[in-house]
Amino acid sequence: MEIVALWGLFAGLVLGTLFTDLLVFSKKPHVMSLREASVWCGIWVGLASAFGVAVFFLEGSAKGLEFITGYVIEWSLSVDNLFVFIVIFRYFAVPPAFQHRVLFWGIMGAIILRGIFIAAGVGLLTYFHWMIYLFGAFLVYTGVKRLRAGEVQVEPQKNPVLRFFTRLMPIETGYDKQSFFVRRNGRLVGTALVPVLIVIETTDIMFAVDSVPAILAITRDPFIVYTSNIFAILGLRALYFLLAGVMGLFRYLKIGLCFVLTFVGVKMLISDLYKIPITVSLGIVAGILAASIAASLVFPPAEEQHADETASPPGTPAGPDANEKDTEHRAA
Repeated sequence: MEIVALWGLFAGLVLGTLFTDLLVFSKKPHVMSLREASVWCGIWVGLASAFGVAVFFLEGSAKGLEFITGYVIEWSLSVDNLFVFIVIFRYFAVPPAFQHRVLFWGIMGAIILRGIFIAAGVGLLTYFHWMIYLFGAFLVYTGVKRLRAGEVQVEPQKNPVLRFFTRLMPIETGYDKQSFFVRRNGRLVGTALVPVLIVIETTDIMFAVDSVPAILAITRDPFIVYTSNIFAILGLRALYFLLAGVMGLFRYLKIGLCFVLTFVGVKMLISDLYKIPITVSLGIVAGILAASIAASLVFPPAEEQHADETASPPGTPAGPDANEKDTEHRAA
């Protein structure tokens, strides 16, 4: 009965907050202010913390620690999405007032897609134990690859889902308020927000391929995996508006995330030989993140590099040829 009560609490918290956001705060397009973003970040972290306390009391300290560790890992990995979101919004020159709506529906889609990925991951590990080595090796490979890859490159023109969709439905080259679809001469057409949403959703799928195996290294309880994952990504939108202007300062955070992925990959690979205690895992992950943030603050980027990274607010083109790229893509 405790697990049923927790599922009910989770659904009530998430749906209640999302509908309040959608029906009250997101009805009119607006740029989320620093104060509003801070309040919403506080709300989502507070809800996750309250839910974690409920898990502690109803399911025990072991499950409670699994939830906290999973939440910290998923939250830290989802911060990596922010770097990509900035690049995507700049590529498409999305007005700041419309970014809020795109992220809202992007997260709604992520809630469904993460559920599918988690169910598949848990199922594979349940029936095919050897998959744990495949997942672990994949995470180590991904961590090393990201460490060597450098800056993220966004190439929407190569996105197969977007190319397929544009063959099915015409896409306008301009934004029509914050609408995704409009009628022109009795025909339904997509606005310029549709390609942005498609790229955001497909990008989240790629991130889910990393993040879901990462939390499965901590626990295989579908309830803990899903709830910690969803609480982490639900706060991502507010965190974007809170940190978008200063993301360039956290240049070592990406390196820290690569080490987090590598650590959980190793944890999976050696799980049959030695199970790293959950408290040790939480301490290592928190230590890596704290060290990467501290290093970013102690050794900030050069002044000219920081000015270049933060001169344009979220939603403005990244360079002089950004509009040219945008026009080329939409014409295609």
